[in-house]
Amino acid sequence: MAIPLRRANPDNIVALRTFFVTSSIAGKRRLLQSAHSAELFINVLYHYRSLRKYLLHDFVLMPDHFPVLITLGSEISIERAVQCIKGGFAFRAGKELGFHSPVWERGFSESRVTDADSLLRVRDYIADNPVKNGLVKTANEYAYCSSHPGFVLDDVPQWLKPATQGPHFGTSEDVP
Repeated sequence: MAIPLRRANPDNIVALRTFFVTSSIAGKRRLLQSAHSAELFINVLYHYRSLRKYLLHDFVLMPDHFPVLITLGSEISIERAVQCIKGGFAFRAGKELGFHSPVWERGFSESRVTDADSLLRVRDYIADNPVKNGLVKTANEYAYCSSHPGFVLDDVPQWLKPATQGPHFGTSEDVP
């Protein structure tokens, strides 16, 4: 399968864009199944969030891949945001855990989230991933998922909030 060319022209990037992104470990190895590697990945994910590279809405770290829901501003492309996550983890995993290249499959998959219905489908997919893979019975039991209590998440952009939901839909206040 050919890797798509990604040459985002910064002049064509609109203000806020929300993406559902997935990427896999090279060879589908289960490098992310240990607590050390999973916690390191989450640390990297939150590190780049703290640098304001993206807003983090949902994630799940599976043993061989990750899906995330992020929103980007016009100052960063989706390619650069994913490079931060994957490259940041690969660099630190090499230094701290002795992982060898390649850590990740080349490329990644992304789709724009443009309405409340697609947002809800993506959130359900992320939360259900560890359940469907038999890792836990309910999503909030899985320690490496944003459904697990204690993770601080960013509010989704207003245009993605369902009209029937209150003002706090998708905020960190929803996380127990």
